[in-house]
Amino acid sequence: MFKIIKGKRVALLLASLCVVAVLGVVAVQKQCAAEGGNDYESIELFTDVLAIVKKSYVEEVDTKKLIYGAINGMLASLDPHSSFMPPDMYKEMKIDTKGSFGGLGIEITIKDGLLTVISPIEDTPAFRAGIKAGDQILKIEDRFTKDMTIMDAVKRMRGPKGTKVTLTIMREGFDKPKEFTLVRDTIQVKSVRFRSMDQGYGYIRIAQFQEKTDDDLVKALKALKEENGGELRGLVLDLRNDPGGLLDQAVKVADHFIEDGLIVYTEGRERESRMQFSARKLGTEPNYPMVVLINSGSASASEIVAGALQDHKRAVVMGTQSFGKGSVQTIIPLSDESGLRLTTARYFTPGGRSIQAKGITPDIVVERAEIQSTEKMEGHIREKDLENHFDSGAQDGSDKKQKGTDKSASTASKADEQLKSDYQVMRALDLLKGWEILKTISK
Repeated sequence: MFKIIKGKRVALLLASLCVVAVLGVVAVQKQCAAEGGNDYESIELFTDVLAIVKKSYVEEVDTKKLIYGAINGMLASLDPHSSFMPPDMYKEMKIDTKGSFGGLGIEITIKDGLLTVISPIEDTPAFRAGIKAGDQILKIEDRFTKDMTIMDAVKRMRGPKGTKVTLTIMREGFDKPKEFTLVRDTIQVKSVRFRSMDQGYGYIRIAQFQEKTDDDLVKALKALKEENGGELRGLVLDLRNDPGGLLDQAVKVADHFIEDGLIVYTEGRERESRMQFSARKLGTEPNYPMVVLINSGSASASEIVAGALQDHKRAVVMGTQSFGKGSVQTIIPLSDESGLRLTTARYFTPGGRSIQAKGITPDIVVERAEIQSTEKMEGHIREKDLENHFDSGAQDGSDKKQKGTDKSASTASKADEQLKSDYQVMRALDLLKGWEILKTISK
């Protein structure tokens, strides 16, 4: 999850000063010396090495290439999520937040020194090829990923539509690494998908938090209400394999379901990194029952939403432990159209929980499983399956209605069938129905 800072004069000035210092400008060196002798000595050491390389390396080298490499190394020493983006990668990053980019559709991080998949994005080459959350990418083509930065890995996996790239994957349960050959495509990420399930119950899936996620959510909620007589009896909010995205969009999504109080707060060294985001009563959804689904691929912004709804006791969180990315990355533009992705703060849930390296623990743990009909598996039959059976003689048209239902089921969309075969979604729906039944019984 990150935020973008546009036109920050202070950030640009600091970045410019750093570059100038690296190039050995005396005035900046004096400033750094005034701030601390160790800083001055370190910068002097760097400029010495830069001068030696420029003079004595076996081949002539480009100064900007050396500077970029040094910045990359500096940021890589901080944490897995801080990185330097040359102009071309910075441009692609800005496109990514709008939901359209070229590549494979994988969100990645560095975990225990290994390039690791946070989650594949739905309906992308990676998703269709069977790449899963937690997969370790050992090689991209013939290049080993050990000590490779995230941005370098992203750059190698990006490419023109229709071209192929081979990833060597190690996964829990594999005896040895396995190669996956994927065909690059233009990734069009649809942030929000929705379906009506049983009468009155809605399902909303957020794949990634982008610039228009909140707008798309508003449209989805409106459509679901129209499909269900003007109101919802319950909602399943699916955040599984959602790698996160924009902080402000996570806040807006949570705000729809929380009437008042804190949604998330951040803590960092700079004043601008210490922020609080609270819910507003205007536009809050009715207090219908909710279940939020998460798994190990749910990270960052999706953990903010799940944690806020859990702390406010607005929803039951179901599924498996989330990824545990509790840091905020600020995007800082630099003077040459490059950019920094810098970790500037940690975020905390309304109850003061840090999610960093811990994740969100579900209220109800439900592992992913496949649903199969036991009747078909065990060979069960019913009265209606017997030869020459007679009907009930009902005069209320129930048989006719049943036939109509069967016909409707036979033409159900692929999306409906996928939901019905999703064990975690069905468990969530059962819980929502249970609430409704218990309310009726209690009356």
